[in-house]
Amino acid sequence: MGTSTFALKARLDGLCQRYDTAGALERDPLSLLNGYYEPLDCEVVAFVAAHLAYGRVDPMIRAIRAALAPLGARPAAWLRERSVLAVRKGLTSALASWVWRFHTGADLVAWLLAWKRLDEESGQGLEPHLLPGPDLATDEALSRLVQRLRTELPASYGSRFSLPDPLEGAACKRWRMFLRWMVRTGWPDHGLWTRYPADRLIIPLDTHVARVSRYIGLSHRATPDGKMAQEITESLRRLDPADPLRYDFALSHLGILGDCPGVRKRSTCAECPLYSVCRAGSESTGRISR
Repeated sequence: MGTSTFALKARLDGLCQRYDTAGALERDPLSLLNGYYEPLDCEVVAFVAAHLAYGRVDPMIRAIRAALAPLGARPAAWLRERSVLAVRKGLTSALASWVWRFHTGADLVAWLLAWKRLDEESGQGLEPHLLPGPDLATDEALSRLVQRLRTELPASYGSRFSLPDPLEGAACKRWRMFLRWMVRTGWPDHGLWTRYPADRLIIPLDTHVARVSRYIGLSHRATPDGKMAQEITESLRRLDPADPLRYDFALSHLGILGDCPGVRKRSTCAECPLYSVCRAGSESTGRISR
């Protein structure tokens, strides 16, 4: 590991120490899984929470809680024990006035019915549908499921928003987040899936991760797309080959919590663990404010 790489790793490790905390987790939709104990219940919650994870944090978490409320304490059992007709009728009534930005109650009903249908086919939730095989890469498995759901779900804006395809160049942030929660075993993730290859996970690329990653040289790409997500993941893999995504939570929360102003100034940034390796401001101005 070169000197510059070692310095970057040390700075990112410091960032993890700052943000890998229970306080930061409270303002993350992943925290909603902590009230459930059965793996499949956690999976249903994650399937809903990850795909609604956009927009302002506090109202987003309230919207996810309201979306999950009709399923009770055992969401997977609630879906499994009822017929399709009963699920549709019960949820359509309960979620009639529910909305979160691009998503409506009807979108959510269709989303949960999709989980029920896929679970009935596998008997084991969603993991078998996303597993790569000898001739199928991880992104090909995700693309196959996305393309299937595009044909089965209503062609609403909310549904399409939840179904980006990695083979079409999309970063697939919400799918990557769902996979990270389910597969990765380190804090704060749950590691409930045991067959999906953890070393094939790709970072969930949001605007915060994209921006900070450019500042510290994890990526030089301008567009936050699938190629940028791959590039950042490979850069982090050089820092921690066994667990590159352990940096994701801290990188994203540096932006989510509003702690990164986007312009490097000693007066506002000196306490940030990334200060010495950050080039914020240099992309557009060619210089860094001191």
